[in-house]
Amino acid sequence: MTKQPAGHLWWQRGVIYQIYPRSFQDSNGDGVGDLRGIRSRLDYLVDLGIDAIWLSPIFPSPMADFGYDVADYCDIHPLFGTLADFDALVADAHRRNLKVILDFVPNHTSDQHPWFIESRSSRDNPKRDWYIWRDPAPDGGPPNNWLSYFGGSAWEYDATTGQYYLHLFLKEQPDLNWRNPQVQAAMLDVMRFWLDRGVDGFRVDVMWLMIKDAQFRDNPPNPAWKPGMMPHMRILEAWSADQPEVHQIVAMMRRVLDSYDERMMVGEIYLPYDRLMHYYGTPESPEAHLPFNFALVLLPWDAHTIAQTIAAYEALLPPHGWPNWVLGNHDQPRIASRVGEAQARVAAMLLLTLRGTPTMYYGDEIGMRNVPIPPDRVQDPFEKNVPGEGHGRDPQRTPMQWDASEYAGFSKVQPWLPLADDYRQRNVAAQRNAPHSMLSLYRRLLTLRRSEPALSIGSYQAIAVEGDDTARQSVLAFVREVNGCRFLVALNFASHPARLSLTTIGEGTIALSTHLDRGGSTVQGDLELRADEGVIIALAP
Repeated sequence: MTKQPAGHLWWQRGVIYQIYPRSFQDSNGDGVGDLRGIRSRLDYLVDLGIDAIWLSPIFPSPMADFGYDVADYCDIHPLFGTLADFDALVADAHRRNLKVILDFVPNHTSDQHPWFIESRSSRDNPKRDWYIWRDPAPDGGPPNNWLSYFGGSAWEYDATTGQYYLHLFLKEQPDLNWRNPQVQAAMLDVMRFWLDRGVDGFRVDVMWLMIKDAQFRDNPPNPAWKPGMMPHMRILEAWSADQPEVHQIVAMMRRVLDSYDERMMVGEIYLPYDRLMHYYGTPESPEAHLPFNFALVLLPWDAHTIAQTIAAYEALLPPHGWPNWVLGNHDQPRIASRVGEAQARVAAMLLLTLRGTPTMYYGDEIGMRNVPIPPDRVQDPFEKNVPGEGHGRDPQRTPMQWDASEYAGFSKVQPWLPLADDYRQRNVAAQRNAPHSMLSLYRRLLTLRRSEPALSIGSYQAIAVEGDDTARQSVLAFVREVNGCRFLVALNFASHPARLSLTTIGEGTIALSTHLDRGGSTVQGDLELRADEGVIIALAP
């Protein structure tokens, strides 16, 4: 084990694990996961080797969008438990040296939030300007052409007051007016409420959408749009997203976090790298600690494309910016479904050896896949609004597969979403003591990452691959280094073998293979990578 250098914070050294609370563990037999269920599984997470859990929304909500429509920012939905249950979870997690990150949803509330009920009651209500209201267009239609992410117009007419309100998602999710200082003050107080309860940070939902164009100009058409793309992509979000003033808001949030010890903020931002980097802010006015980097979720799975993207990302990072990577989340298809089980092992090694903070998605560590959802079991409002387009998110939100018992150890009753057909074979209990399982691979990767600072905080250097045709076309290689300790990571994205020349890199010892069967082997000259194999090599000094 290499000595851990000082100077890096927990969120730079550590690994974040996203929990979708509805689907992690049911403790009370209602078919839905809850906080007490999460508490009961904390030892599993410690044994796995992660450092922080991020909880998708657990606030009171009508559940039009499963918690992303918040009706009260300072309480817990009874489905998940109580504030006392939350406090107990935080205390238990902290006793185990686990951090707790909450999902914060500042762009919009539920239409059942008391603020919106007041806002829509009359045009002269004191909270009218807490939301975004506009007069109809001259023809009586919506004020402009902005589109909802969930299909249709982003404007909903309210007959009571004769105006439209903006909702970039469901009509049950009206957008807050972040240009209003009262909204700013109220929402920053929400952050303080949870920070005072011991929360270690926030994942901020749709951070780049929080401010809209003050003139509400029409968005231009998207010339690249074609059928099958997301409905809102018919237009380019020139005026409804990523407005310059949003950075003032994010900096405001950061100042709140910086008034506490070692708290952090992850921003959900789907933007090209050149625009994403602005969300780090500047050293004088810092913003998000980690603007989410979704490249590995969205890119084609090939070595050349990913190598180029890593290089572009590293080159654009500001000097004060810390990188991060993610393979999947509650909105995106699971990695094992996207790239297949063999390459999902390669993806795990990539995620946990790249420079920066990795975020794992629950169940990926056992190779969970998207689960087909019968039409009568569909829950996701996106799928209901735009049926048949394949945009539904239920398949990647299905219950965690703990064991081979009737409901996979998740619940004693039928869960809110169907279980995978193979859950009796693919589960934690089956994989825990199986040396070549996906779970064993993740545990060894996480153990090695924690014990070797080069793999968590070391520098990153891309390696020009030399070798046979497969190696040059399908192998991604890089070196991680700290204090003279170097590791070579070589990943074969092909389903056939590759021979890699190490003559310019040096010799070393295999610390870990995705195939889990040749640790300790010495390599020099050439490295033979088998089909779908990744290796981590401790290079000789």
